[in-house]
Amino acid sequence: QLQFVESGGSLVQFGGSLRLSCAASGFSLDGYTIGWFRQAPGEERERVSCINRDGETTYADFVKGRFTISRDNAKNTVFLRMNNLELEDTAVYYCAARRTAFCSAAVMVASAVDTWGQGTQVTVSA
Repeated sequence: QLQFVESGGSLVQFGGSLRLSCAASGFSLDGYTIGWFRQAPGEERERVSCINRDGETTYADFVKGRFTISRDNAKNTVFLRMNNLELEDTAVYYCAARRTAFCSAAVMVASAVDTWGQGTQVTVSA
């Protein structure tokens, strides 16, 4: 069974940092593009970032320069380092996998994801 276990979400002050982890079990991340999405209350789920098997990355404009996605294939884990957190970053963060070689906003869309994690809550306080 394909599963993700996410961790790292927490309450953090404005301007602080967090690192989210997404560990895969039941399958190898090799051959998958992995993305992070987020969903705030009353909002649609939106793509934050993705990374393909070759390490190519893309980011949504609202996190560029602040967030960094990375993957450790040996540990079957993907990370999202979040710096300079803003109040608007408050959301449940989900990791997601799609069996594709590409990482772009057009390819890594929520409706095309093969496997979702359970989500981890990030709350940024003033």
